[in-house]
Amino acid sequence: MTASHKIPATVVTGFLGAGKTTLVRHLLQNAGGRRIALIVNEFGDVGIDGEVLRACASEACSEDDIVELANGCICCTVADDFIPTMEKILARSPQPDHIVIETSGLALPQPLVKAFRWPEIATRVTVDGVVTVVDGPAVRDGRFAHDEAAVAAQRAADPNVDHDDPIEELFEDQVRSADLLVLHKADLMADGEIAAVKADILQHASEGVRVVSAANGALPADVLLGLKSGVEDKIDGRPTTHEMEGEEQHDHDDFDSFVADTPEVADAAELEARVRAVLDAHDVLRLKGFVPVAGKSARLVVQAVGARIETYFDRPWRDGEARLGRLVVIGERGIARDAISAALKG
Repeated sequence: MTASHKIPATVVTGFLGAGKTTLVRHLLQNAGGRRIALIVNEFGDVGIDGEVLRACASEACSEDDIVELANGCICCTVADDFIPTMEKILARSPQPDHIVIETSGLALPQPLVKAFRWPEIATRVTVDGVVTVVDGPAVRDGRFAHDEAAVAAQRAADPNVDHDDPIEELFEDQVRSADLLVLHKADLMADGEIAAVKADILQHASEGVRVVSAANGALPADVLLGLKSGVEDKIDGRPTTHEMEGEEQHDHDDFDSFVADTPEVADAAELEARVRAVLDAHDVLRLKGFVPVAGKSARLVVQAVGARIETYFDRPWRDGEARLGRLVVIGERGIARDAISAALKG
């Protein structure tokens, strides 16, 4: 199959809470007549983003076109999960016009892109582009950059101290992999802040990468799709930090996740207060899930990243579906599971 006849695939990556699912949701609802197959990967055992996307299933992407991989980070389970999933998608009739892969917020895009060289899919699919979603306010606030002066002072005092920052490294690797950088949550920044963040992230990007600003995932499909980059042939020029340091292994030992079961709450404000208390007391990177609210027939979706909390009702609880809240909590290794679970239960 010639390159012009291969099915294009877009990899959507970005750190926890950057807004990948929001971007993909908007894309599905404004696909311009394209039939899209979607693969959603999450870090942890419970898939929240796939459920959010199924709730907004459209003509472009029905529930049957959404495949969820929630048993590990996709960059580490390529052979076991990703390749078989791609083969199943390619065996469908009719075939999709485009494949979109939303990675976990802790995934490295590079190993995933290299998997498109595997003989099973190399002749049938090409990577149209890697789209990296960047949390603009988080970059503005220094979440992905340590204090260089403080690090230098600590190293001078004790050269044996390890100052590797797994969050910073992962963020830079995701930016380096991109064909298109989406500076997201631009509505929460002033014009000067947007310009400063663009300059910041471009320091870590590959040459010639385009940066676009967006709010609430609102970008036209033609901006995200049709980049025709053929990234599988270029990805070696966008190495990860580990690769640049001569290391081959990539793992997620620096991060941990768990599920906190949450009973029905009296109202959304009560739950938001519990979540706020958890964010104030613990170093939580990401919190997301669904919770039942007394007297409400629909699920309450809860999303939190940094100090920002968002709640909204999506689809009704289905007949026979247990009205049980489940919140996925992601943090760095050693996060206080028991204390956080207890606080969320109230």
